[in-house]
Amino acid sequence: MRWVPWVRLPHRKAAFAPWAALWLILQCANLAAAPAPPLAEQRYLAPIVLEDGSSPLRDLPPAGEWTDQGGRATLAQVLDGQARFGPFQPARIHALGAGALWIQLRLVRPAGSQMEWVAEIPLPPVDSVTLYQQDARGAWRAQAAGDKLAVASWPEPGRFPVFRLDVPPGETRDVYFRVQHDARSSIPLRIASAANHGQRMQLAYLALGLVFGGLSLLIAACLAQSLVYRDRTFFGYAAYATIIALAVAAYTGAAGHLLWPRSGFIADAAQGGLALLSAAAAILFVRDLSGIATRAPRLAAISRWTALGVPLLLVTYLLLDRPTGTLLLGAYLAFACSLNLVVAWRSWRGGDKVSAWILAAYVPLAAAVVLTLMRILGMAPASWANQYSLVAAMAIQVPLLLVALSLHSRERHGATIRELALSSQDALTGVLAAHLFHDRLRQLMARHRRDGESAAVLFIDVANYSRIKGEHGSALAEQSLVRSVIKLRRPLREIDSLSRIGEARFGLILEGMGSRVTVTDRAARVVAAGMMPIKGQKPEIHLEFHVAAALLGELSLDAPALTVALAALLDSMSQHTRRPIRFIGSPRQETAVDGDSAQFGQDSGLPLADGPAPA
Repeated sequence: MRWVPWVRLPHRKAAFAPWAALWLILQCANLAAAPAPPLAEQRYLAPIVLEDGSSPLRDLPPAGEWTDQGGRATLAQVLDGQARFGPFQPARIHALGAGALWIQLRLVRPAGSQMEWVAEIPLPPVDSVTLYQQDARGAWRAQAAGDKLAVASWPEPGRFPVFRLDVPPGETRDVYFRVQHDARSSIPLRIASAANHGQRMQLAYLALGLVFGGLSLLIAACLAQSLVYRDRTFFGYAAYATIIALAVAAYTGAAGHLLWPRSGFIADAAQGGLALLSAAAAILFVRDLSGIATRAPRLAAISRWTALGVPLLLVTYLLLDRPTGTLLLGAYLAFACSLNLVVAWRSWRGGDKVSAWILAAYVPLAAAVVLTLMRILGMAPASWANQYSLVAAMAIQVPLLLVALSLHSRERHGATIRELALSSQDALTGVLAAHLFHDRLRQLMARHRRDGESAAVLFIDVANYSRIKGEHGSALAEQSLVRSVIKLRRPLREIDSLSRIGEARFGLILEGMGSRVTVTDRAARVVAAGMMPIKGQKPEIHLEFHVAAALLGELSLDAPALTVALAALLDSMSQHTRRPIRFIGSPRQETAVDGDSAQFGQDSGLPLADGPAPA
C-alpha cells in the first residue's frame, strides 16, 4: 500500500517560474472564495491508495484526529469545519471520558481495482465506534459497533468493530470515525483487504478454539474424576477453569460474538465482572491447593476474605462510572495476583512440593496481568502483547495447575489409603486385619453350608517367637514376623486369605482345597521354608512353624467353634514337637482325583493331635 502527498508543488526550474506564479495566484483566489479548511487538513491529511494486492496498513500515514471534549459534535459540524484535526497518533493514550475521538481518513481506489477493503478497530472493550461514509448518491450514512451495542446489530459481527469501506474504483472518499470509550486507552486502527481480514480472523479463532477446547476437555475430565473419586478438589478446579474460560472469552470478544450476541449490557459488563470472579476463584483455588492454612493461618484468612468480598466489589463495579470502576478492577486484579504469588511462595518455602508448580503457573500469568492492566489503565498503548498475552499465559497455566492438582490429589488419596489400610490391614506385616479374617471365615462357612463349597482353614504359629524376642530383642522379633509373612505368601494364590490373628499367630484360608494331602504339602513347604535362614544375616534365625488345619468337608462346626478348636490344637503342641502339621476332624477317604494328592498316596498319615481331637 502506498500513499501520495495531497499537495504536489511544481518542479522548481527557472523555465516554469511564470507558470508556478500563476498557479499560486489561482490557488490563493480559490482559498479566498471557499471556506478555509482546517489547518490540520492542509498539513496532515493524506490519501490512502487502496491497491489490489497490497498488505494491510498497520501504521497509518498521516491522518487527522480531533477530540470532542463534550462529545456533542455532529457530523454536520465536523464537515462545516468546526473540528480542528491534528495528526493521528495510534499509540496515543486517550482519556475521553464523556468526550469522543474523531478520526478522518481520505481513501483512494485506483480505477479497475477489484478487492474490497475493511477498517478495523482491534480493541474488543471499546465502547462505541461509528463510521460515517458516503453512499453512491453522496449521502452520508452511519454504521455503529462496540461492546455497548449488541453484536448482532453490528454491520460485521465479530470480536471487535469491523466496517466495510464503500469507495468506488477511481474515486476519492473521506470517511470519519467517531469513537467513544470511557477508560483510558489508545485507539488502534487498521485498514486491510476483506480477504486478509477473513484469513486473520480464521487463524485467531483457531488459536482461541484450541485454548477453549483444551479448557473444555480439562473441565469435563475434572468433573468425571470428581464424581468417580468423590474429590471436591477436582470439582473446584473445574469451576475455576470454567470461570477463567468465560473471562478470557469475554476479554477477547469471543463471548460477545458467540455467547451473548444480543445483549450489549452483558457484553459491556461481562469483561470486568468475570475478571473479578476469576480473580476470586483463583485466590480460593490456590489457598486450598497450597494448604496455606496449616502454615500461615493469617495469610489464609486474608485470602479467604479477599475472595469472599468479590460480590460487593462486583456490585460496586457495575454501579460506579466506568473509569472509576476500571481503577477498582485493576487494583483488585493486581492485589489478587500478588496474593497468589505470596501464598504459593510461602507454601513452597514451607516444604510443599505442589506449591512449586503453582508458583511456576502463576509467574507468567502475573506478567500477562501486568501487561493487561497497563493497557486497561491507559499506561501503555493497545498491542498484540497486552491483548493476547493473557490467553498465552492461560495456555501455560492450565497444564501446570493440572500437574499440581494431580500431585495434591495423589498425596491426599495416599493418606486416605493409608488410613483405610490401618483399619483393614495389620500395621506391622500388611496382611489382612483379624476382624476381616473372621468375617471372611463366617462368609466361607455360610457358602459351605449352602453350596457345599470346599476350603481349608489353617492357623499357623511362629513357635519360637518368644525365644527370639527374649534373646535378640523386640526389633528382631518383629522382623521375624515380617519374614514369616514373606514365606507364608509364596505358595498362596490370589483367592487365598492371610491374616495376623495374634501376636505370633496367622490365619490362612485356602479356598477350593478339599484334600488333606494337598493342604499337608503346602503346609510342609511353609515349615521347610521357615527352617532356612536368610543368607548373610547375623545372627542366623530359624522360624519354627506349627500348623493346625481343618477341612470344611470334615467338620460340622460354625466359625467361632472352628476358631476355638484350631487355637486349642496349636496350644496343645509342645515347642519341640516332631509333628508340626496337624488336622482336626474325621479324615475322609481320598482318591487320586483330588488335585495333586495322587503323588502322595491316600493321606499324609499324620496323627490328628498329641491327644484326642477337641470337640
